[in-house]
Amino acid sequence: MYYKNKFTSIVTGGLQGIGKGIVEKLKKRGDNLFIFDLVSIQDERVQKIQDLGIKYFQVDVSCVDSIKEGFNKIYQILEKKKLTLDLLINNAGITKDSLAIRMTERDWDSVLQVNLKGTFFCCQQAIKKMMRQKKGYIINISSIIAHTGNIGQANYSASKAGVIALTKSLAKEYGSRNILINAIAPGFIETDMTKKLSENIKKEILKRISLQRFGTVEDVANLICFLSSGNADYITGSIIDINGGLF
Repeated sequence: MYYKNKFTSIVTGGLQGIGKGIVEKLKKRGDNLFIFDLVSIQDERVQKIQDLGIKYFQVDVSCVDSIKEGFNKIYQILEKKKLTLDLLINNAGITKDSLAIRMTERDWDSVLQVNLKGTFFCCQQAIKKMMRQKKGYIINISSIIAHTGNIGQANYSASKAGVIALTKSLAKEYGSRNILINAIAPGFIETDMTKKLSENIKKEILKRISLQRFGTVEDVANLICFLSSGNADYITGSIIDINGGLF
């Protein structure tokens, strides 16, 4: 299943939405793939990806111990096969939307723990390995909402803005070790979440997008492939908008 001449990549939140599209694209590229997600290993989606030779670990990225356990399991496999960890994609994220005056402490904490804390501690575990390798790529998934804010999403926008600041800080810390750390800020991407929007809301959003269409998960996955291809190795600490011209 694993070969020395292939990339080894970890995708958090890789079973649905943008994460699923990233996994499918990297699989086509030939990467050795590991997925972190909260879904039970008995879930039908897990069985399908395992049939494709993708390794799955049930990991709660809001819990540092769970993150460490997941990485340790992966590193045991990599050491046995004498492979490197080449790419980490921090895609796992949640929303708990509410107007600020109604937002609970639990809703604030849960979003920050998954979206920001989880991203940091996954970066931490990957960086420890990549430092010894003297090369590695980390790509964090932020959001257009980090730039613009959004009604009812104070917690989400704060978490995704935090991912941007985190990305820039880590890129400065580990650029000398040849670890390239960037973030992608998607706009409106066609997923199950956007499909639930009413037609009127979709029309209003499309009026603001220069390309007059929503993005696709493949658009995001293509950018990830470029950033980790070796053809973009002077790009680090960058926040790349992928929003079809929505500003």
